[in-house]
Amino acid sequence: MLLARGTGDGFGAWWWAMGAVAMYAVISYGLQYRARRRRGSLEPARDALHDLKDREDPQPPGKRVASRVIMFCGAAAAGLVAWATSGAVRPVAAAATALAAAVLWAYYDHRTQDRAARR
Repeated sequence: MLLARGTGDGFGAWWWAMGAVAMYAVISYGLQYRARRRRGSLEPARDALHDLKDREDPQPPGKRVASRVIMFCGAAAAGLVAWATSGAVRPVAAAATALAAAVLWAYYDHRTQDRAARR
C-alpha cells in the first residue's frame, strides 16, 4: 500500500534528484570548458557544450571506470548525508559532501588525463 501512495515527502526527493543531475551536468561542462581553454580553443564555451554530447574520453578504460566509481560513490555519499540529516543542516551537509566528492573526482580526472597526455 505504501508503494502505491508514494512517500510522504512529496516532491522533496525529486528536487534532490534533479539537483544531483544538474550538478553533474554543470561539473561535466566546467571540466570540458577548462580543457578546451587549455587547448587554446577560439570558442571554448561552444566547443565544451558540443563535447558533452560527442565525447572522446582521453582516459584508458580502467581509469575511466575508476573515475565513474568515484563519481557514483560521491553521489551516493551526498545522498546518504542528505537522507541521514534533517532541518537546516541537510542542505549544508549535502552540499559540502557533494562539493568534496566533485573536487576529488575532478582531481582524479585531472591527474589521469595529464598522465595519458604525456604518453
